[in-house]
Amino acid sequence: MLQKPCDNNILKALELAEKMILLAQKGDEEREDSGCGILYGVLLDSGFKLRELARRERDNHVKKGWWRECERDVEKT
Repeated sequence: MLQKPCDNNILKALELAEKMILLAQKGDEEREDSGCGILYGVLLDSGFKLRELARRERDNHVKKGWWRECERDVEKT
């Protein structure tokens, strides 16, 4: 874990965004009607937006010297 609670929360938001994106992609591949397509489209778009916001916030923390790297920091992409 990162040492600062605010950084841990950003990392959790990044992980959540990735899960949302993966679920949306899987759901879209397996859907059987257009209603599900709308649901997964909104989920995918929301996941991308959340990921972008969390990345920006992480980058702000890095620039300020607040972000402490850790082994579990999965968000390197």
